[in-house]
Amino acid sequence: MKVSEPAPGVHFVEGPASNWLIVRDASGFMLIDGGYPADRELVLESIRGLGLDPADAKAMLITHGHVDHTGSAAYFSRTFGTPILCSPEELAHVQGKEKHQVTFGQVLVRAWRPTVFRWMLHVIKAKALQAEPATHAEAWKPEKLKDLPGQPQAILLPGHTPGNVALLLPTAGAIAVGDSFVSGHPISTTSGPQMLHRMYHSDPAAALASARSLAAVQAKVILPGHGTALHMPLTEALAVLQV
Repeated sequence: MKVSEPAPGVHFVEGPASNWLIVRDASGFMLIDGGYPADRELVLESIRGLGLDPADAKAMLITHGHVDHTGSAAYFSRTFGTPILCSPEELAHVQGKEKHQVTFGQVLVRAWRPTVFRWMLHVIKAKALQAEPATHAEAWKPEKLKDLPGQPQAILLPGHTPGNVALLLPTAGAIAVGDSFVSGHPISTTSGPQMLHRMYHSDPAAALASARSLAAVQAKVILPGHGTALHMPLTEALAVLQV
């Protein structure tokens, strides 16, 4: 686990295979995403390492309902009463009523590749197969988001999943893009702005089109769900994306 502060009040945590954020201001702090189920202790440690109490989190915002981003959500909801919030379009996915996830078959036919095989082993060790849905998650409302630390603004970007979003943190000049695009991944051999492998997207073409639609958004720090933080204009990152 590596914790950095790429923008004021925005703490970027690079976990073993996926990332999460701790956003703080004078009103308190919130989380964006929560790693794999096995990352829960790291999520708690990252919060306490900043001198914060996990029980005080104002909310956990979920960019999309994949298990490597929702792994701590049910625990925070049950243990601390933390509101788990996502887009209305993603709610059924986060609650476990729908499934928009890479299938075992899609992974198995590619498991001969060493990077895919190692990633598959990590997924198993990260307890992805025992993931608990956040059954008490709620759909956010814009006015609720404005009251949270960092005043996040949700931007719907369907394609990775139907209700996938990016979360703009306007005061910090940063954007959490989740898996809309990334800067690295265990099965990727390159670093820098890139789309995930097509097998991870519900609709690869829509995912690329949605990511490119961010061109009008002003942000100079890009915080992906996988890989390192990117310190570059959003337009430059989007220009190199391809399926």
